[in-house]
Amino acid sequence: MTSIEQLNPTTTHLLAGFVADDAISILREDHRRIDELFRQFDKARGGELKGELAHRICTELRIHAQVEDEIFYPALRDAADIEDLMDEADVEHAAAARLVAEIIRMHPGAGHYDAKVRVLASYVRHHVQEEQNRMFSKARQARLDMRALGEQILERKRELQCMSVVYRPAEGGLLAMPVHAD
Repeated sequence: MTSIEQLNPTTTHLLAGFVADDAISILREDHRRIDELFRQFDKARGGELKGELAHRICTELRIHAQVEDEIFYPALRDAADIEDLMDEADVEHAAAARLVAEIIRMHPGAGHYDAKVRVLASYVRHHVQEEQNRMFSKARQARLDMRALGEQILERKRELQCMSVVYRPAEGGLLAMPVHAD
């Protein structure tokens, strides 16, 4: 049984669409899925739908950033001499985490809610471009074991997804999530 087959249905659904189970393919699929959620948010009308989409965006981003911070980035730092690029990625993650925390505390329709989600999208798109255009090529050059990293990433994502919470608009918005925002 592969790593993918062992995942629960929710995790499998959230991870659907990627072709391979290597780390870069998994992270690229996350990028694609998150960008699609931002596009849906931009087209959405109505606070409840925007709130649900913002929650999904924030959940996906927190999980994605955490697996990068815990698994992918340390492996890459150890294997390649790209401290400046890795330091920039750390700062970008921290900036995005602050915006995510603000969005989570807000109600859809509140002042600057949509603007904060759009700015978050801009930050994330810049970060994704850096990863895909620079960092991933450095990871390939470092000859990291992408399959082993991919298995670790999938397992950790499964754990984090089990800890995520549900959006409940009747209770005033997003609930705290036990996924770090550092």
